[in-house]
Amino acid sequence: MTIIEQIITSFIASAAFGIIFNVPRESLLKCGFVGMIGWLIYFLMTMYNIDEVPSTVASAFFIAIISQIYAKVYRMPIIIFTVAGIIPLVPGGIAYDAMRNFVENDYNTAISLAAKAFMISGSIAIGIVFSEVVNQVIRQSKLNVKAKYRP
Repeated sequence: MTIIEQIITSFIASAAFGIIFNVPRESLLKCGFVGMIGWLIYFLMTMYNIDEVPSTVASAFFIAIISQIYAKVYRMPIIIFTVAGIIPLVPGGIAYDAMRNFVENDYNTAISLAAKAFMISGSIAIGIVFSEVVNQVIRQSKLNVKAKYRP
């Protein structure tokens, strides 16, 4: 698939997920954009032979950063943008293959795929949490600077 197809499908997936979960109409394009950027980062990193786990951490980190910016600028909850944005990263196909292999009694492949799905899911969480930690450190340092120079 070309990069244009990847961008379009990830945008549609994120925006459609926003529709399913009743996000405000004015934020649908923003949700699609967040998911598109996150998937683009993931796709480019994996294209340059970086493993899926660090690629997922990096893309989830940037999804959360963009979501924080959008939430502040548009005065909306951050969860609207974050949840819709991570949808393209969710390893649903891998989890499905793991379950299918369990049913077919191919336990070695099933455990391998299940571990991979678990690691990717954990990577999404780590990226989002790391973004929030960085955000809190920046906020706290700004407050400390203001308090230090307050007359």
